[in-house]
Amino acid sequence: MKILTAAAILLAVPLALEAQQPPAAPPANPVMAAFRGRTLTLQRNIAQAFDSIPESKFGYKPTAAQLTIGYIAAHLANDNYLFCNAFGAMKGTRAAEDTATADSVKAKWPKAKLVSQLKESFSFCEKALDQLDDGKLGEQTELKFGNNTRQVSRAAMVLGHALDMADHYSQIANYMRLNNILPPTALPRPRPAGGAP
Repeated sequence: MKILTAAAILLAVPLALEAQQPPAAPPANPVMAAFRGRTLTLQRNIAQAFDSIPESKFGYKPTAAQLTIGYIAAHLANDNYLFCNAFGAMKGTRAAEDTATADSVKAKWPKAKLVSQLKESFSFCEKALDQLDDGKLGEQTELKFGNNTRQVSRAAMVLGHALDMADHYSQIANYMRLNNILPPTALPRPRPAGGAP
């Protein structure tokens, strides 16, 4: 009986102590915290995907009407600057070659160059996100696309950025599966210590 009582106390003490702990405070900017978390996860998955695709596959596209893997890499870097330049006063700087060359030409650049430029755009976007808090999401900013300019909210640009990356990650994941390559989100996850699932 003493052993059962001692066991019950040993199990109850940690639960009682945990119940006494104040709940974790919500983040100061919960909306931006959610966007930032999702954005950084997408960046990590996209970078890992492009890193794992052999250079010989960068010209691959499932049908004639679709984009090649190399084209998607170049296009994503451009999109990242388009969205992230609208997050605040900080603007990304790029070499003239990167902005003046058509994506169809850049798509044929070496994998190392394309992936490096994509990762540079991710680094810029991480810094650009730091300019925002929940209160700034309603501010208006200019969206310049070709010869068109219009006013949009910063929230629209942050959401657009996350959706654009999710769309292109899905596209790349399908291309990878068609080439018998597992996308990052399909790879086995490491088990936690202790072997519990």
